[in-house]
Amino acid sequence: MTVTIWVLAALAYLAFRLWYDGPNKPLTSKEVEGYLRLLEEREDAAAEDIAVMRRFLEEDDGKEFIMVNLVQFNPSPMKHPDTGENVQANAVLQEYFKPFMAKVMRRAGHPVIAAHAVGGYLDAWNTPANPGWHLAGLIRYRSRRDCVELSFASSEFKEIHKYKIAAMKQTFAFPSQTQMNLYASPRVTVAMGLALVGSLVQLVLV
Repeated sequence: MTVTIWVLAALAYLAFRLWYDGPNKPLTSKEVEGYLRLLEEREDAAAEDIAVMRRFLEEDDGKEFIMVNLVQFNPSPMKHPDTGENVQANAVLQEYFKPFMAKVMRRAGHPVIAAHAVGGYLDAWNTPANPGWHLAGLIRYRSRRDCVELSFASSEFKEIHKYKIAAMKQTFAFPSQTQMNLYASPRVTVAMGLALVGSLVQLVLV
């Protein structure tokens, strides 16, 4: 019985890692060109944006990355893009964020941190004046492929993107990869959780 418990725990963790880590396969040149064609079809896609995306996709290493986002909301109350009612800008953004993150999490992506600004720049060199950022957020994506397929390559994304545009006065986002990690990765927390469950089952049944 003891062996069975820990074999099942190990298999459960293996299944989790296969889902969480993904195939780790870089994008092919055919995939890159296909995604870029979709981006070029967007009316708001500038040549500079396409060039940045091309480099990002062509340099794909198949590994996870974290998108760093800074957001400044439009003044509230604002007009809801569908109803015209007065609403808070952050509430409108949630109409984009909730369905989008639901799809991200199904592909093992997840928020890393979300934080509200409580002051202006305390340290800055040769940067434009602080426009008044309201929010900073980090989101983990399993791969660049996932990021593209969940964003501009998705027809469902196009339907909710209007809420993001309406809610934010300005934003920027850039991809990053972790060099030092001081928080408990889901790889660790899931392993610890399965170890705890396995230990409790063993105590009860053995």
